[in-house]
Amino acid sequence: MHLLRKSMPLVVLAAVTVTLIVLGGCPPAPEPDAGGEIIPPPGEGAETPGATLEGEPIKIGGIFDITGPASSLGVPERNTAQMLEDQINEEGGVNGRPIEIVIRDTKGDETQGINAVRELIDKENVVAIVGPSRSGTTLGIIDTVTNAEIPLVSCAASRKITEPTKKWVFSTPQSDTDAVAKIYEYLSNEGITKVALLTASSGYGISGLEQLQAQAPDAGLEIVAEEQFADTDTDMNPQLTRIRGTDAEVVIVWGVGKAPALIARQMKQLGIEAQLIQSHGVANRDFINNAGDAAEGVILPAGKLLVAEQLPDDDPQKELLLEYASDYEERFGERADTFGGHCWDAVMLVVNAIRENGPTPAEIREGIENTTGFHGIGGEFNFSEDAHYGLSPDAFVMVRIEDGDWTLIE
Repeated sequence: MHLLRKSMPLVVLAAVTVTLIVLGGCPPAPEPDAGGEIIPPPGEGAETPGATLEGEPIKIGGIFDITGPASSLGVPERNTAQMLEDQINEEGGVNGRPIEIVIRDTKGDETQGINAVRELIDKENVVAIVGPSRSGTTLGIIDTVTNAEIPLVSCAASRKITEPTKKWVFSTPQSDTDAVAKIYEYLSNEGITKVALLTASSGYGISGLEQLQAQAPDAGLEIVAEEQFADTDTDMNPQLTRIRGTDAEVVIVWGVGKAPALIARQMKQLGIEAQLIQSHGVANRDFINNAGDAAEGVILPAGKLLVAEQLPDDDPQKELLLEYASDYEERFGERADTFGGHCWDAVMLVVNAIRENGPTPAEIREGIENTTGFHGIGGEFNFSEDAHYGLSPDAFVMVRIEDGDWTLIE
C-alpha cells in the first residue's frame, strides 16, 4: 500500500510537476510494477519508495490495551501501528525522515496509562501520541497531555473525549452519540418502542448509557429496564433474569471485551427472545468467537470495514478498506477489524500533519485541526477549531451476524 503517495494533496503534486517542467521537462510516465501497481517515478517528492532515510527518527507514542479485558481492541491497534511504521518507512518515511512508533501497554488501567504517557513524553520525547484503546483510560490522561502540550489522537469512542473541545485532544472512532443515533434510527424503522439497557460500569459504558437515555424520548422509545455489569463479571444471569421479566422487545448491550459475548450466551440459555443489539465496542472477530452460536442474529452499528466487500463500488472508502484489510491479513494471518482501523486513522492523521505542517507538537496539533476531507478507515474526517471529533453518523452502517460473519443491513 503506497500510503504516502495516496495521501499527497493535489496542490503539492501540482507544485512538484511545475517544478519539474521548469527544470527541464515533464517526468517520465510511471510504469507498473510486477504486481500491476503504478510506482511514481524518481523525483516525485521526498517520499518516493526506496528513498534513503536521513536524520533522527520522528517518534510517535502508541498506548494500547495490549493485555487486559480490552486486549481485543489493543492488539489490532498495536499490530496496525507496527505495520504502518514499516510501510511508511519503506516508502521513504515522512519528508525523508524515518518514523518510530514507540508502543506501551496500558493494560486497561488508568494509572498504567498515565505512567506510560509520562514515559513517552519525558523519556522518549515523542511529538504526538495515538491511543489509548478505551474511553476511561483516555479521559485519565487528558490533563497529562494537555499540560505537556502534546497532541493526542485517541482510539476510544466516548464523546466526552472531545466534547467540550480540548485543544490538544482528538479522536478517530465513530462516537457513542452517533452509534446510539444509528441504533435508534434502525429501531424506529422497525417499529420497536420498548428497550432494555445493559451497560458496562466503565467509562465507555457510562458514556453510552448517557446517550441511550438522552436520545430515547426523541426516538419514541421507552426504556423498561436498566442494568449494569463490570468488564470482569463472569455471570450476567441476575441482570438478564430481571430483564426477562419485562416486556422489552430489544436488549441493548454497551461494553467491550468478553462480557458482551457472555451476555449473548446467557441470553440464549435463558430463552430470552428479545432482539440483542450490541454496541460498536464488539465490532471484531473476538466477539463472534467468544459468543459462538449465540452471536447469530446479533445486530450492531459498525464502521464500513467489516463489510467492505459488500459496499457499492462507488463508495469513496471501499478501495482503501479492501487494501488495508488485505495488508493486515497478509501480515498477521487474521482479518482486520474496526479497532485496528481506528489506529490507522490516528497514525495517518499525525503523519499527514507532520508532512504538511511540520514535526513539532504544536505544528502537528495545528495540522490535524485543519484536516478536512480525509478519507480514512473510519470515514471522512473533517476537523476544525471547534470540532475535534471529525466524523458524522454516516460513518456507521448497521450489520447483522449471519453464519458467523458480518452482513450489511440494507
